[in-house]
Amino acid sequence: MASLIKMGMFKKISLFDYQAMCKNSHHHASSARTLLSPFHAILALLRWFFSNAMMFLLDFNLCGLWHSDYFVDAHKQKKVEAMQPCDTAYPGFMYDPSIREANSLIKCGRCQKMFVVQQVPDSNLVLVVTQADCDCSRQYGPILLQPKEIKYNATVKCNRMKSQKVRRRPESCHAYHPKEDAKDCGGASSISASLSLFSASLLFSLVLHRRT
Repeated sequence: MASLIKMGMFKKISLFDYQAMCKNSHHHASSARTLLSPFHAILALLRWFFSNAMMFLLDFNLCGLWHSDYFVDAHKQKKVEAMQPCDTAYPGFMYDPSIREANSLIKCGRCQKMFVVQQVPDSNLVLVVTQADCDCSRQYGPILLQPKEIKYNATVKCNRMKSQKVRRRPESCHAYHPKEDAKDCGGASSISASLSLFSASLLFSLVLHRRT
């Protein structure tokens, strides 16, 4: 992929997600709360003990005393990470339709890797043929597509919240293609089995059954 970008066949662009959810890395808990009372640790321990005891009683199965030799464990609460709305950016790649075919040679240490790229007609697909006996993972690392959070300062964040735009529909609807025949769409329900092929397959299966 790095070679295709270098050749100009693909152009790297940035895509934005304005409805993403990110982990909340800001903790506003204060450690000075424990200084308010010397019994805060004892109260927290008692609260933990009674909450786990209640969960154990709720999950306790009395029928298990007669049908099994073990007790049901208490419910373990999973720690849920706090999430908050955020904006993220992730890389994307735009294909240049003017380049229909290309080939190149990549030097990967002790070996060379050749590849050929060709555009599939009447589609947005690209056919890539390359050698599989040459490993170039050390010279060319993977391209990461993980989204990254966009950090705003207080002023920009406030202005963005005030200027939230309402979603709108596309200006035009692409419900057809000039090279596509609309009569062929939805015709699968009228397909019926061929009587001659069905009879031939049935006769062939009967012959095999008699021989065995």
